[in-house]
Amino acid sequence: MAKAAKLVVELNEGSVDRLGMLLAQIADLTKEAEAIKDAIKLSGESREGSFFKATLIKDGDKKIFDKEFFIEQHGAATYDAYTKNIKFDTVRVTSR
Repeated sequence: MAKAAKLVVELNEGSVDRLGMLLAQIADLTKEAEAIKDAIKLSGESREGSFFKATLIKDGDKKIFDKEFFIEQHGAATYDAYTKNIKFDTVRVTSR
């Protein structure tokens, strides 16, 4: 499969407003997608559309790390010894 070309954007006066609009659309679409997933889960069966298939996986099982229990059992110093801080940049968008 060919790798998709990276989208390059030139910043201008409207870029931040466009970003805010895109993030708002993503939030709305995510809510709608989650509602459809919930409806599929409630139906109890996989569903097929014209272009996509949604497979319901029942009784999935996964392990998660219980940080609080680990610290309670081994102490915060041990937890700190096995974790690290990383530096990163982020962009926070708020309405005006």
